[in-house]
Amino acid sequence: MTYSVRIAKHYLLSVFILLVATCTAQGADALPSWNEGKAKQAIVSFVERVTAQGSADFVPVPERIAVFDNDGTLWAEQPMYFQLLFAVDRVKALAPQHPEWASQEPFASLLKGNLKEALAGGEPAIMQIVMTTHSGMTTEEFDQIVRDWTSSAKHPKTGQLYTRMVYQPMLEVLTYLRANGFKTFIASGGGIDFMRVFSEEVYGIPPEQVIGSSGKAKFEMRDGTPLLMRLAEINFIDDKAGKPVGIHQHIGRRPIAAFGNSDGDLQMLQWTCSPPGPRFCLFVRHTDADREWAYDRASSIGRLDKGLDEAGIMNWTVVDMKNDWTKVFAFER
Repeated sequence: MTYSVRIAKHYLLSVFILLVATCTAQGADALPSWNEGKAKQAIVSFVERVTAQGSADFVPVPERIAVFDNDGTLWAEQPMYFQLLFAVDRVKALAPQHPEWASQEPFASLLKGNLKEALAGGEPAIMQIVMTTHSGMTTEEFDQIVRDWTSSAKHPKTGQLYTRMVYQPMLEVLTYLRANGFKTFIASGGGIDFMRVFSEEVYGIPPEQVIGSSGKAKFEMRDGTPLLMRLAEINFIDDKAGKPVGIHQHIGRRPIAAFGNSDGDLQMLQWTCSPPGPRFCLFVRHTDADREWAYDRASSIGRLDKGLDEAGIMNWTVVDMKNDWTKVFAFER
């Protein structure tokens, strides 16, 4: 190979690398599952402003913190929260060890297949189901139980594994933010130990960057081995007003970007976007009854009512799932 040919090839390679870097920095094709529109442009514009050296809105890398709700924001939450479906399956699996459940609510109704009746007791009934099925084992044993469930249990509508019921456009946002120096966290009302099992594999978010509701645990020595035993007691509820508290306790920095889908995320967005300076808040609005579900103000799951009003007043970004996303799930044809 002649010297001139080597120089030409080196030059072309350098140009190619520069083009790729430029495209990445500018967000070109970074969000391919998003239609061109206000929502996509708002995300790209925000990222470009806070990452541009010399910009009045430039934010140093350590301060580029983004928090995401999980249920209804990163993955689906219908016909009910997936962790609750996990708990229901656990009741069925544990039933042979608890003959008293045959006459004890809410377990009796669950074992008869009457989910509506079992949940008629509202939040206390749900907490009883969750606390009972998520305790009495070590933390390692619980991790394995969740891992086994997520590798086999399938969604009743799509027949897909629950970990496939993830929104492809939001995965692209996570990747885009991280490529631009952001650290991404989950801040969810779901169980912290439940989500930590799959968060890194599914979202690229390591377990130490997951914030969620938690039960208490106790240190024990068993045959000379140190263990953490899960107790049937609530430690912290990471929902509504609890979300800013959980974020503060775990991260120690106020985020500059927050993503949610329901009124349970409202306080997180309010807290994130209230200080001066570049801030970004976004609600995912479920408007696609064909590819997913259509629900907001009147829904008993993932209700978006007060948050929708607040978004209009504060000029936050609202994603219209039907019109803003070309694809909802990766498994769509």
